[in-house]
Amino acid sequence: MTHKEFKFCFENYFDAIRNYIYYRSGDAELASDIAQDAFMKLWEKQKLFVKGKTKSLLYKIAGDIFISHVRKMNNQRTFLEGVKFAFSSPDDDNNIDYTELKEYYEKALGKLTENQRTVFLMNRMEGLTYKEIATCLDISVKAIEKRMSKAIAELKKNIKI
Repeated sequence: MTHKEFKFCFENYFDAIRNYIYYRSGDAELASDIAQDAFMKLWEKQKLFVKGKTKSLLYKIAGDIFISHVRKMNNQRTFLEGVKFAFSSPDDDNNIDYTELKEYYEKALGKLTENQRTVFLMNRMEGLTYKEIATCLDISVKAIEKRMSKAIAELKKNIKI
């Protein structure tokens, strides 16, 4: 891979890779770090640049780095398994401000499985189609549809306003 090709990849794919990891982790700083690590690994491998395949390879590398990070963190912090979200009921007058709504939304997103959250955020935040998400994650469109429907059902169940 030439410097020019690498620069093209970085400029065109970095934000998408960072957002993908952010959707999986919920941590913007971690997402940036992992995206940078993925590009470093791509550079170290010196793979030939193929427009569609290089982007998929970056998603795979970033996903693998993220999984390694999660495993490492799980070994170091077993107490995270005990974290439980507590929902409070809204005020009697049914007035809820943006901050409270955002808090309910974030807690409900936290209850989704990683796969559901990733698909939901890629679709709703990035505006990616199911087919584009399926290509990025290297799974079928039907799997994306199933994850999305389960995510929406879970969100409806957990967001009680």
